[in-house]
Amino acid sequence: MESQNSIVIDGGKYSFNAGETVLQVAQRNGIDIPTLCYMKNASPTGACRMCVVEVEGARTLLASCVTPATPGMIVRTDTPQVMKSRRLNLELLLSSGHHNCLVQDLDMDTWTDFQLRSMSADGHKDLCPVYGDCRLQELAIKYQIRGIRFEPAEPGHKIENVNPFIVRDLSRCILCGRCVQACNEVQVNNAISYGYRGARSKIVARGDRPLKESDCVFCGECVQACPVGALVPVRDIEENDPSKGETRLIRTTCSYCGVGCQMYLHVRKGKIVKVTGVEEVGPNYGSLCVKGRFGYNFVNSPKRLTAPLIKEKGNFREASWDEALDLIAQNLNKIKKESGPDSLGFLLSARITNEENYLAQKFARAVIGTNNVDHCARL
Repeated sequence: MESQNSIVIDGGKYSFNAGETVLQVAQRNGIDIPTLCYMKNASPTGACRMCVVEVEGARTLLASCVTPATPGMIVRTDTPQVMKSRRLNLELLLSSGHHNCLVQDLDMDTWTDFQLRSMSADGHKDLCPVYGDCRLQELAIKYQIRGIRFEPAEPGHKIENVNPFIVRDLSRCILCGRCVQACNEVQVNNAISYGYRGARSKIVARGDRPLKESDCVFCGECVQACPVGALVPVRDIEENDPSKGETRLIRTTCSYCGVGCQMYLHVRKGKIVKVTGVEEVGPNYGSLCVKGRFGYNFVNSPKRLTAPLIKEKGNFREASWDEALDLIAQNLNKIKKESGPDSLGFLLSARITNEENYLAQKFARAVIGTNNVDHCARL
């Protein structure tokens, strides 16, 4: 039975489950096959052709993301033919639009000038805002793409920056389709799809309108799925300055509702500059809503309260947490003693976690002794 449900990849024998593709078997066993269009938990398309492999008996190279594993199949992932095909695909993709991340033909002096100029770039025309975090760039470096044999296509689309959240630069789009799958299969918003044909093909919202005039809810799922610089948060453009230093990731729980979505805060010098979802962890597996992904400006607002306030004679003054909590405890005890526990009521919040709401109602019932607890389950 084992031999009937196994395939050979690069000389190693691996079992597979019914319905698994060659790519899934390889990934599960730590075998690296590069991908650009493949997206976990979405329908494989085989669009980018980066994951091609050589299968014994097949007439051509096959895209491993759409090729089912079959008993006795012999697969090779790194033959000269496979490597040649991947390099050709990369060269074609790099010539398909405005991909200036490698700047292959510049000498060191010019490259230094280029970097310095990019720090004050107007609308990221000089340096892509995802430089250093681009899957296409990563693969081009890995496969040692030194130069472009094909004349780069002139950008055929204007940059769309008329909404406050996402910049769409379709001149950098490689038509991998990950954003369409993220929108239609993961979030099921159905706001974008493929439009036009041939050389005019592009990703469009309904009626080829700007995102702000479409059905887009700005959850940003497409941004997180995009492997290049075609979809970038507006604030990433604003923060694209290497001189500002490195960012560090801090994992936390979104507090906009009680779902408990896991997110990474990208923090630079004590300031949140970006938020992304944690992809391999539930309950959200990378997905975030518009508030979770883009609603963090208030954290750094100069109007934000940073200390408790106590009102005395009509005016507020700052106090320590110990002083404020002592005052609250004294007043609660006084009201409870004079009027009974049911004279107190507790309104909880949908903007804190389920665990925090549980503790608050436990405090009301077990400490104060009242069941007057309500919760606004609306945002």
